[in-house]
Amino acid sequence: MKKRILLVDDEEGIRTSLRMVLEPTHEVVCAADAQQGLELFRRESPNLVFLDLTLPDVDGLTLLQTMRSEDRDIPVIMLTATKTVKTAVDAMKMGAADYLTKPFDIEELRLIAAKTLAAKDLEREVRYLRAQVVNRYAFHNLIGKSPAMQEIYSKIEQVADARTTVLITGESGTGKELVARAIHYNSSRREQPFIALNCAAIPETLIESELFGHEKGSFTDATARRVGQFELAHGGSLFLDEIGDLSPATQSKLLRVLQEREFTRIGGSHPIKVDVRFIAATNQHLADLLRRKQFREDLYYRINVVSLYLPALRDRREDIPLLAKHFLAKRLEEENRAPQEFSKETLELFTKYHWPGNVRELENAIEQASVWCRNTTITPEHLPSALKTGTHSDSLREVTLAGQLSLEKAVQEFEKEIILDALKRTDYVQTRAAVLLGISRRMLKYRMDTLGISRTDVQSSDDTSEMVQ
Repeated sequence: MKKRILLVDDEEGIRTSLRMVLEPTHEVVCAADAQQGLELFRRESPNLVFLDLTLPDVDGLTLLQTMRSEDRDIPVIMLTATKTVKTAVDAMKMGAADYLTKPFDIEELRLIAAKTLAAKDLEREVRYLRAQVVNRYAFHNLIGKSPAMQEIYSKIEQVADARTTVLITGESGTGKELVARAIHYNSSRREQPFIALNCAAIPETLIESELFGHEKGSFTDATARRVGQFELAHGGSLFLDEIGDLSPATQSKLLRVLQEREFTRIGGSHPIKVDVRFIAATNQHLADLLRRKQFREDLYYRINVVSLYLPALRDRREDIPLLAKHFLAKRLEEENRAPQEFSKETLELFTKYHWPGNVRELENAIEQASVWCRNTTITPEHLPSALKTGTHSDSLREVTLAGQLSLEKAVQEFEKEIILDALKRTDYVQTRAAVLLGISRRMLKYRMDTLGISRTDVQSSDDTSEMVQ
């Protein structure tokens, strides 16, 4: 579809020449004065306007102001004689996209028209995509009706517009980055960048350069200046996932940035001021890292201003059917496929399963099931084997070998399951559970604290002196 261009010039020769140049690739409408030009502007809704500065009834600057007040989305290029170039520059300060001096260079005219239209198309596309992103992370699109998630949504709404640093904790796959993005896109910074960096995925030798950038020649491979993530996030939000994996040296430098709101590139000599909303996340127990002197206490208190804990999927089972249907609908829409649904038995398996990989594992399981299902109903036969066998050890093996869960985390999950099972078999009496496991009660209590096994993980009992505290 051809783009429509409006020409407003009182010289018939100019209008004829411009029409001849532009009409092969554009639809062109012409006006000889300001009144006619404004009428066509309102009626035709052009994609681009060429406007002469000197018109017989109203000067071009006045018409430019009127057009800009009625529709700022339509770009205007000013046409001017050489002696009025200064006025054309003033017009650009008033919102004109560009200007051309008479007599015109044909190729320059075509180039400016194409460039201006392309820039406007890109601007509209960016606005559309940004609106899509903002809508995606709006509160009504966050999935979960459980009390725990409703509390999370309430807290996101409360902290979104604050400058406060937020620490998000929870197991791998619980949606920590999704919550970080929800905080950003529901804040006044939504139009600015959201930069996410996984600290565990960056080698220790490169993490400082990733965060703060470096100057050319600052080290052997520094062949050019690099802008760091803090600088890229200026005006917006920086999300550091797995912050517990940072080395003590990097922790110290991060603390200074959070305190001073400035940093220096590697090899640089001048501090750079930044305005960044800082959001951190970890699946580790930072309190344990503090006790082991692996995480700085001052940094911990600096980032733990507002803390959001995301519960594991097994602890909010009422959300599983909602999430499953959401992920299935999302996949079918992305692939433009016919509708599918889950059988009752499939949803029951989903609800009973342990989900060591949490929401991420659920989404992957649904993607796999949707691929294998060739009709309208997803049944248990289409599910990954771990879900069908229903054993936690099998599921841990599957998600670990699929790269969805680290070996360390899998071992912790398996140990946690054994301890909980031992407690259940001994009516939750710690001394008897310790004997069953072949360890001391003190060691059992230490392992429970390390693994985060608390009152919410087990049932209460009458024997309060020996029960889980």
